[in-house]
Amino acid sequence: MNSTLDPLTVHLSSQTAVSFPKDSFINALTKNIVAMLVWLALSMLNGSMVRTFTRHSFFYDDPRYIMFIFMVVNDAVQLTLVTALYVVSYIFFKIPASLCCPLVMTAVLTTRATPLILAGMAVERYLAICFPLHYQQLCTIPRTLLLVAVVLFLSAAAPLTDLFITLAKEPVAIFRGVIFCDQYQLFRDRAIYYKNCGFDAVYFSFVFLTLLFTYCKIMLAARAASTDLASVRKARNTILLHGIQLLLCLLAFVVPSMQAPLIALFPQFGVEIRYVNFLLVYIIPRFLSPMIYGFRDEKFRKHWARQIACRTNVVRPAVKFTQR
Repeated sequence: MNSTLDPLTVHLSSQTAVSFPKDSFINALTKNIVAMLVWLALSMLNGSMVRTFTRHSFFYDDPRYIMFIFMVVNDAVQLTLVTALYVVSYIFFKIPASLCCPLVMTAVLTTRATPLILAGMAVERYLAICFPLHYQQLCTIPRTLLLVAVVLFLSAAAPLTDLFITLAKEPVAIFRGVIFCDQYQLFRDRAIYYKNCGFDAVYFSFVFLTLLFTYCKIMLAARAASTDLASVRKARNTILLHGIQLLLCLLAFVVPSMQAPLIALFPQFGVEIRYVNFLLVYIIPRFLSPMIYGFRDEKFRKHWARQIACRTNVVRPAVKFTQR
């Protein structure tokens, strides 16, 4: 799924994608069952949060929860696509490029959207703590929805330009063939690599500076505040957790770049390297989003716990026995 691969890595990837030894049936079955179980658990968790949000209309009037549920849905789509591509790579190995293209582009879009959502949520916390009197005027629902649209537009820019460059420089016939479904197998032109290098440098610098700025401002507000210190402290910790999330998001752009050279150096461990990369980059970061807002936010946690309790406490109808 990576978009920051150098030309050497692309070349190695094209060679090693089909050369490392195949996994045994038992190992492959175990890894895919684990991947599917993790996907199922996280999907149920995300689904319960979305259901909690939709069943309480007062969440619709809070920009904080709108951005949160957008991140939950984004992560759910990303996790579903990546898990599906991982399992499909074991079952079919190669699939039609025309099918691979929309799957990969959507997976890249959702992967890139996460850091931008984190930046938006950090700014929202900064405005709530540092400008409480003007918060209602600054953070309105229309502006929040506009921010969501901007995030989607910016996230789609990279995969769309990858597609346009490929269509301009490659024959359309490549989309009629079958490939190992991965971004660097689908979009192989060197111009895409250089374009994405510049894009990613600006992209992550912006998000990092946004998180750093909001954290410093909230720290200053914490020193000056005489009341509501708990709220300020909680906002500061939230920004810190966003920073950890950003570092984990960076793994999605750094670790896959190292995958092909590692497989080239240790071809006997190619399958294991790919599996660790899958867990480290795409699975582990998905656990943080529920923790940050689902468990730490008192208001959401109360309604979420009630929602889960209502679904687990199934009341069985009473059975009446009549004596004869």
